[in-house]
Amino acid sequence: MPANSSAFEAPTTTSFVEFAQRADYSLLDALHADPQASADGHDHQPRQVFSGHYVPVTPTPIAAPEYVAHSRILFHDLGLSDALAQDDQFRRLFSGDISVAQEPMRPVGWATGYALSIYGTEYIQQCPFGTGNGYGDGRAISVFEGLFKGRRWEMQLKGGGPTPYCRGADGRAVLRSSVREFLAQEFMHALGVPTSRSLTLLVSRAETVRRPWYSPNSRSFDPDILVDNPVAITTRVAPSFLRVGQLELFARRARSEAHPGALNELQLIVAHLIERNYRPEIDPSLPFSDQVIELAGLFRQRLTALVANWMRVGYCQGNFNSDNCAAGGFTLDYGPFGFCELFDLRFQPWTGGGEHFCFFNQPVAAEANYQMFWAAIRLLLAGQTEALARLDQIREGFGEAMQQELEAMWARKLGLIRYDAALVNELLELMVASKVDYTILFRRLSQIPEQLSALKESFYFPSSEERDAQWQSWLHRWRARITEGGDIHKTSAAMKCTNPKVTWREWLIAPAYEQAEQGDYTMIRDLQQVFSHPYDEQSAAMETKYDRLKPQQFFNAGGVSHYSCSS
Repeated sequence: MPANSSAFEAPTTTSFVEFAQRADYSLLDALHADPQASADGHDHQPRQVFSGHYVPVTPTPIAAPEYVAHSRILFHDLGLSDALAQDDQFRRLFSGDISVAQEPMRPVGWATGYALSIYGTEYIQQCPFGTGNGYGDGRAISVFEGLFKGRRWEMQLKGGGPTPYCRGADGRAVLRSSVREFLAQEFMHALGVPTSRSLTLLVSRAETVRRPWYSPNSRSFDPDILVDNPVAITTRVAPSFLRVGQLELFARRARSEAHPGALNELQLIVAHLIERNYRPEIDPSLPFSDQVIELAGLFRQRLTALVANWMRVGYCQGNFNSDNCAAGGFTLDYGPFGFCELFDLRFQPWTGGGEHFCFFNQPVAAEANYQMFWAAIRLLLAGQTEALARLDQIREGFGEAMQQELEAMWARKLGLIRYDAALVNELLELMVASKVDYTILFRRLSQIPEQLSALKESFYFPSSEERDAQWQSWLHRWRARITEGGDIHKTSAAMKCTNPKVTWREWLIAPAYEQAEQGDYTMIRDLQQVFSHPYDEQSAAMETKYDRLKPQQFFNAGGVSHYSCSS
């Protein structure tokens, strides 16, 4: 679980001037800008970008920005004073007005291109030019990179206006999706799942955009109306925003010899990935080929552990393409995500996702993304027979490594010293047959009950006598396994640190962003508080509100049980 220190530490950064002094732009200094880009960053029209790792671009400020929320936990982690969230220059920067930049800050932001592959198949159809040279950060613009408490962080606006990669869109994000991303990133961090983080959330009441969405009480699968939405900007923070899709882009160019420096650009971005995300674990004195092999092993380790964590907490990414796969091994891009309530192996909240990106297919999707990562970095070892063999061995071991992570995860969820396939598989079958709530069931199991009645609070429908007998038999055998020679109280406590008490329930999130559209941010702040301690026991009032089954009216409800990615 994350170490959210309760000890008071005085903030080290209390003014915007002090914040600016934290600036340190390793990406802009180490990598190449698009040679066709303008130096002033006024580059907001769709166009092809043929080379370079980034395009300098200025964000487009939202009109009359209004503070909604900030992450006190992240501010503390960065050593920022909470008062900075209300500072005029700070607020202007993170609502898209980079004109407030002070030296050593840069007066422009940057956007990056990347490639798209789905399950190991390369695509260029999403690029408006049909070449792959126009696909990338369409509305995500990084505006700051710096050092805080000895750690490097990059800060990126989501909804900061159009870039050359915007494909003709407006570059904006709506308040609805911004609230979801802001809350989800901090919830995942509190769950102990590696993730990008949330810094601030600001909204404009003077600027709106029209998007497809669902009418009230809609049962439509696809959005059925157009809605005017307030625009918003949420700032996400990570050690870097390098994606597998970025490595893919430069690998594709190197293979096709798109330009003379293509292979060198690939090598530079892989070296930068190591520096930004893996340097503490990779010895810089090693030959570069050995560093690449170390990178392959470490990324495999992080990616398999990440997906096992997703499964542990019921998270479904919804659209796990290579461009949504952070090369640093953490969760990125909270668009079509959801959390499983009624247990379903094929749970998929996004209407455009299909079964291939559903809940229990995430390990397969991860391997497909790793395949593209492996294929990209393999180009850097051309002609090195021994190094290639070592790299290929790491690739071939992905499935086994993934299985080991999943088995360890299921063992932890059930308090087992060793994974028991028969016991786990029988439980999953019973969960499907009895239509249980994923989070509630495992939290009730964490109390190690003797009788089935304690678990029935997680059942969405009444159970038959025959099914009850199967459950009781399973419960008896499971308890026998975890009580033999073990301390049942320690086991229960460990399970409660693995199985959260509360989860993300879309029907509780929707009222928060609906109220926010009316200027009431109370529910957002309530959810921030609840989500900051997801493993803790709750008060009776909190349990009544958050620890309960999904009400029947929200099943098959457009915008709640399923939703499009229009944001």
